[in-house]
Amino acid sequence: MANSPKLAAIIVVFLLISTFNHCRCSRHYSPLIGQCRPSGYLPGKSGNCNTEHESDCCQDGKMYPQYRCSPPMTGDTAASMTVNSFAAGGDGGGKSECDNEYHSDDELVVALSTGWYDNGSRCLKNIRINANGNSVLAKVVDECDSVYGCDSDHDFQPPCPNDIVDASPGVWKALGFSDPDNVGEYDITWSDE
Repeated sequence: MANSPKLAAIIVVFLLISTFNHCRCSRHYSPLIGQCRPSGYLPGKSGNCNTEHESDCCQDGKMYPQYRCSPPMTGDTAASMTVNSFAAGGDGGGKSECDNEYHSDDELVVALSTGWYDNGSRCLKNIRINANGNSVLAKVVDECDSVYGCDSDHDFQPPCPNDIVDASPGVWKALGFSDPDNVGEYDITWSDE
């Protein structure tokens, strides 16, 4: 009987932790381990993939992680910046989700991973990107889909990782990169403006 209070306390702590995790499970973020977990895996299907900016193309049968969440936001959130053309015929595929428009490669525009895109709550708002000793404001115009891909709607590219700021060549140039294709991916920080 001396162990009953200890056992009861352990059960209460376990239930609290389970409840806390259960409340957040729809977003697949685990506050106890501080990371966003895959919500599933998408089987790859190849197709007519535009390889501009050295885009990844889906491979038949390869399993790609899907994320409905992104890492938590901080004052300066760490991310990986990739290059993407939002222009007609570019590697971004169709028109931008926020405004149903194409954007020239000179415009300062970005797409955010699904969790950060947050169902469009950042659409047409500026974010501040810090990289290469420089800072620039860029407008969010699209989602870098972290759940779906490997189909014509996504230019037969796999789902984005959950920590991507997919930036136009104009953003890269404003940050001091003369040839973004030679860099491909760069560690940055960003924040809402």
